[in-house]
Amino acid sequence: MIYLNSFLFCGIVCLIGQLILDNTKLTPGHITTIFVVLGCFLDVFNIYDKIILWAGAGACVPITSFGHLLIHGAMVSSVDLGYMGLMSGMFNLTASGITAAIVFSFIFSLIFKPKD
Repeated sequence: MIYLNSFLFCGIVCLIGQLILDNTKLTPGHITTIFVVLGCFLDVFNIYDKIILWAGAGACVPITSFGHLLIHGAMVSSVDLGYMGLMSGMFNLTASGITAAIVFSFIFSLIFKPKD
């Protein structure tokens, strides 16, 4: 059942993004920002943790999870480090994903050539 829930959650996130893209004049960058802020908002009210329990790893894949991780790390670190924890905590949980994106983007830019 967890596989179905995971598939449904990711599918619903993609459906919402596609509907916004098709029916508004928002760019993909705007939609990505909306989803990150939505993930932050859901984490502040402890809703995203319940979604993760329901959908499993499927809730950790979409861009909403990035917003969840940013706020979750900041809130946990702010308890220990105060105001400095707000800034440093954001990158504790997301550092590996950001680093992987940079490294793989660089490698693929060396391998593939863009078309005109």
